[in-house]
Amino acid sequence: MRKRFSNLDGNDRLGTFKDVLKWQRSKQKKVVDYEVPQCEEKQIAFLQSNRSEQSVTWIGHSTFLIQKEGLNILTDPVWAYWMGIAKRLTEPGLRLDELPDIDIVLISHAHYDHLHIPTLKSLKKRNPNVLFLIPEGLGYLMKRHKLQNFIELSWYDMHEAGVLEIHFVPSQHWTRRMLWDTNTSHWGGFVLQTASDAQSIYYAGDSGYFRGFKEIGERFNIHTALMPIGAYEPEWFMHASHVTPEEAIQAFCDVGAQVFIPMHYGAYMLADDTPKEAIDRLHDHWQQAELENVELKTLAIGETYKSCMQAPLDENTCSK
Repeated sequence: MRKRFSNLDGNDRLGTFKDVLKWQRSKQKKVVDYEVPQCEEKQIAFLQSNRSEQSVTWIGHSTFLIQKEGLNILTDPVWAYWMGIAKRLTEPGLRLDELPDIDIVLISHAHYDHLHIPTLKSLKKRNPNVLFLIPEGLGYLMKRHKLQNFIELSWYDMHEAGVLEIHFVPSQHWTRRMLWDTNTSHWGGFVLQTASDAQSIYYAGDSGYFRGFKEIGERFNIHTALMPIGAYEPEWFMHASHVTPEEAIQAFCDVGAQVFIPMHYGAYMLADDTPKEAIDRLHDHWQQAELENVELKTLAIGETYKSCMQAPLDENTCSK
């Protein structure tokens, strides 16, 4: 029998079939009349040749191209135009053929909007030596699809790629691809850092709000946090596995980061909240919180943030 994985504190309650019916019966049909803008000046030539500067490029949803320590890294790569019956709302920020050679792919968990097998196969075909860093328990799926070059990680395991340390860290979530494989692989986020790094990056994956954010902040010196803000409504159903925009800000403060880059919105309608509701709530609460010495950097689709070129900020002064 395959191992089943749990959250910290055993907070593993999944919505029941009755809960799903309640959600569907109370579902409000909303008009999606806002499209996250595409970056007008995408830096494709820079990205294809860059091996020296640190950069973060938002492809859309939870997919980023991270360039750090001479490596090209993708998070949860999904170029799918359909997610079940939900059509993609925006074009990906870069086409697959516009990417540089990819060295490492980070998979946070097995949900379809984070692990898209056709995309992984396309990446493997273009980059035969690409390494997949995946949560413990997911190896069976990779083997089944002949994606053999992978390493399974448990929480707080670390993989070294040259001078870069890639740490797999906890999140509060769950996973399922079939009716019978609930929580048979783990879930989490990643911290990318060097031994003496003022520009470390935290990719949170999917998560509800939990004490693990503070624990991550105590273990690592995080500069840039890529934080989810969407798929939170209805909150009574989603709160255990997806943060609200307000909770995302608190999680950002908990990890002690200096730059907040929002994600997990704008590409697919996975819950009742719309992309505009998610980003408006984030901006409104950010202004109300009056945070000091931190930066909210909302990227357009395909926009590149060169964090190494930003002036260092003072210590994070979020209220904990």
